[in-house]
Amino acid sequence: MKQSLALIVAGLLVAAPAVAQAPVRIGLSAPLSGPDAGFGQGLRQGAEQAVADLNRAGGGRPKFVLVPADDAGDARQAAATAKKFAADGVRLVVGPFESIAVAAATPVYEEAGAVLVTPGATYAPLTSRGFWNLFRLTPSDAQQGRAAGVYLAKAFAGRRVAILNDRSTYGRGLAEAVAAQLKEAGAPEVLFDGFPRGTRDFGDLIGRLKAARVDAVYFGGLAPEAAALVRALREANVGATLIASDGILDPAFAALGTLGEGTVMTLPPDPPRLPDPKAGKVAARAPDAESVAASGYAAVELLAQALERARTTDPKSGRIPEGRKIAEALRSAPPLRTILGPVGFDARGDRSGGTVALRVWRRTPDGRLDYAGNEVPGP
Repeated sequence: MKQSLALIVAGLLVAAPAVAQAPVRIGLSAPLSGPDAGFGQGLRQGAEQAVADLNRAGGGRPKFVLVPADDAGDARQAAATAKKFAADGVRLVVGPFESIAVAAATPVYEEAGAVLVTPGATYAPLTSRGFWNLFRLTPSDAQQGRAAGVYLAKAFAGRRVAILNDRSTYGRGLAEAVAAQLKEAGAPEVLFDGFPRGTRDFGDLIGRLKAARVDAVYFGGLAPEAAALVRALREANVGATLIASDGILDPAFAALGTLGEGTVMTLPPDPPRLPDPKAGKVAARAPDAESVAASGYAAVELLAQALERARTTDPKSGRIPEGRKIAEALRSAPPLRTILGPVGFDARGDRSGGTVALRVWRRTPDGRLDYAGNEVPGP
């Protein structure tokens, strides 16, 4: 009798269907409205496609569900989104995109044990604040500044370099990173100066640049001031090469035409296009959406692979009780494979490896000023 009962129980266990694992939720905090909505929509499209592709691939992985939320690029809304995700048990997050939103939301996620991968947020000090849960895909302003410094030290070896900035936190940070790199290379600048945003009279500054006999000028700041500076330099017959960050990516700089030719710019590498979805139509994307869609896709890939490495999901609830294990998996070697290529992170959460490209602005046959595809020749 006991033997028969044991056989019956064993048969029931074999016949019982396996309990389905609950899906793992990935939050998306992005500016789906407001001035940066184009970027937000691109991030959403990339993340949605990554989730669909992961679920289609299967392979014993858990299923994923994307939970999008609009933070409008605003600090308060980003913090509110973080609190909502924390209350709902969302422990994997793509975004936010803007530095101010990341700064406001990261402490909330840290307290909740959630890990976030931001596709934007270039403000360098974000990853120096000791957050264990913050990872940045794009190069920081400091990384762009160091890359510009390396370029200047090689391309203008033995020549005279000036460093200028617009006195903003952003511009000053870039300028200081360039100066530090030049000092490390044993080739410090001959002039370090600044001027406030909105400046249009550069007479005194041009006089100092002429007196210093500069061959190159690094400018930390945005497009309107960069364009005004270049115009003033050329009108004064100063032929020094301008070097800047992608802060000059704006019609105000492109409108310079011939005056802007030869300007060298640091920026993230050209993003790849998303692969065509396996099902459904290819979504049309505006240029700003296209520029970040692959980063949204890669952020989901990273979180999914880190989850697989950490093996910390509760199969019944889909919850992730050990967010720190996910963070450890993101930092561990080898780098994870993504649509952007291999991606690894340093101890602070910044992406490691060559993440900064250099492009030079040139006139196109139709008369426009553009940088696309214009690699900077080696020194």
